[in-house]
Amino acid sequence: MQNNHILRRLRYTFDYDDNKMMEIFANGGYKATRAEVSAWLKKEDDPEVQELYDKDLAPFLNGFIIEHRGKRDGPQPKPEKSLNNNLIFRKIKIALNLRDTDLIEIFKLVRMNISKHEISAFLRKPEQRQYRVCHDQFLRNLLHGLQKKHRPVHEEK
Repeated sequence: MQNNHILRRLRYTFDYDDNKMMEIFANGGYKATRAEVSAWLKKEDDPEVQELYDKDLAPFLNGFIIEHRGKRDGPQPKPEKSLNNNLIFRKIKIALNLRDTDLIEIFKLVRMNISKHEISAFLRKPEQRQYRVCHDQFLRNLLHGLQKKHRPVHEEK
């Protein structure tokens, strides 16, 4: 899944403005400018869009954790140079303090059945036998489910 799309979905779901986005990046250890944030958030077909690399998304996800959970004691984690869907899934889970049952409910919002064992497999280390790769569809559905949970569409009467 494209990093730019992940950033756009999280921004929309939690209704962050540019200042809040820059603050979250700063909490994660990266001083993003308004121009950078704006370029990363543009749609793929916009000629001014800039690709958001893993090394730039990692500080945002770390800042996202700090935003929702607060800073932890001691040294802050260093942003990863490389990300995969499993790591992004784990960071979102940590930031929002989601338990397996919470994740199952979020996936149900988008009509996707997933078991505790599947969720556990996504969160394991790659060296472990039960490890399973988190494909784009799972991450996409997680983001969509979060959007439905945090920004429900209200029917107009």
